[in-house]
Amino acid sequence: MPTLLFETPTDAWPMPADPPELFAAEAGFLLALMLFELGRVSSGKAGRLRGMGRVEFLLAASRAGTPVVTLSTDEMAPEFSWDD
Repeated sequence: MPTLLFETPTDAWPMPADPPELFAAEAGFLLALMLFELGRVSSGKAGRLRGMGRVEFLLAASRAGTPVVTLSTDEMAPEFSWDD
């Protein structure tokens, strides 16, 4: 499996007291999240980037405040229609 290596000075980390593994996991999730938001990868691929399933990634993305479904007004109308 290919590995990406990002060199960052520890004094640039958000919380110097946090273990490096925590920062690496957060940075990896944020990278996958941004790639998903930009439409560069699907939710399934973003999840695989982080060792998560698709649904697990979508739930985490939603908790992070990222919309996981983007529908236009025209697409939304039938979804919320009360017509039988």
